[in-house]
Amino acid sequence: MPETLDDFEGLLDWPQLQAWLAGQDLPGSGPVSAVERLAGGSQNNVFLLTRGDAKLVLRRPPEHPRSNSDKTMLREARVLAALAGSEVPHPRFYGVCDDTGVIGVCFYLMEPVLGFTPMGALPGRYAEDPSWRRALGLSLVDAIAELAKVDPLAVGLEGFGKPEKWIERQVARWKSQLDSYSEMEGYGKPELPGVERVAGYLDDQRPDDFRLGIIHGDFQHANVMAHHDRPGVAAIIDWELSTLGDPRLDLAWLLTAFVEEGDPPGRQPYYSPADGFPSRQELIDHYAERTGLEIRDIHWWFTLACYKLGILLEGTHARACAGAAPKHYGDSLHKHAMWLFTKANQLADQAGD
Repeated sequence: MPETLDDFEGLLDWPQLQAWLAGQDLPGSGPVSAVERLAGGSQNNVFLLTRGDAKLVLRRPPEHPRSNSDKTMLREARVLAALAGSEVPHPRFYGVCDDTGVIGVCFYLMEPVLGFTPMGALPGRYAEDPSWRRALGLSLVDAIAELAKVDPLAVGLEGFGKPEKWIERQVARWKSQLDSYSEMEGYGKPELPGVERVAGYLDDQRPDDFRLGIIHGDFQHANVMAHHDRPGVAAIIDWELSTLGDPRLDLAWLLTAFVEEGDPPGRQPYYSPADGFPSRQELIDHYAERTGLEIRDIHWWFTLACYKLGILLEGTHARACAGAAPKHYGDSLHKHAMWLFTKANQLADQAGD
């Protein structure tokens, strides 16, 4: 076994991990000979392993796991395995370890994806050609449209979520999570604008239809890989919030990632250049065309996405206050959460006009 592999301060227990890998039916042969920590994975850790002539990606929880981190890993592995053979762009699933005795937590393995995360300064033709940026924006919608077409029961995802009264539960479910952050040392109480008002709007204007599907749960630029050699999505990644629900929430979540005239101040696009990307309305129309789903209540779904995402981001801020996440990162996400709730209040105002 190689003696020089970095264990990244205990995140990878090489004697145990090498033994486990040797007993699995995985690409490559022999022990891992090289390891590289990949960028991204703000809530989890991702490593590129070289094993013989093959490369594999290992994904595991963070250094300070949450109480549900192992369960989350197993759920991610399950949904990736279920998507095999579908048109949904995703990394191929290789294997999962539910034995925490190997490296201390559950983890899984998948194929590497050639591409880049379309955040910050876009590379190559994406930087030069607005038509590539437009194609990428529409491809983001194509990816979740394909996911919306997958029948979760037909691919073995019974019990993956709780579809009964899913819409009715959303507001109280996430408000309860926000309230729970006050239990974290150093956090205090949430200071997000208009939480009760937004919650009231969402409950009062709740749609009366529900369409069961697989939802990614955090669909935005940070959680996709784009092709270098052609415009479009190579794979959806980071499936930790995936569940069963109404797939229109994924579309609304994507809308939060775009910045348009009339939005509250304080947000810049995730990417540059920003011209050429489709408008929110174009994304909505493209999704409706690709899926055949009714999008008449998209204003409500957009508000729900702002509400839920803001609460989730505030959770990392609370963890940072408690010393379980970097402070600068927690502060940044708190600022984003504040913007999302400001936008949610704006949407509620517009709905009342």
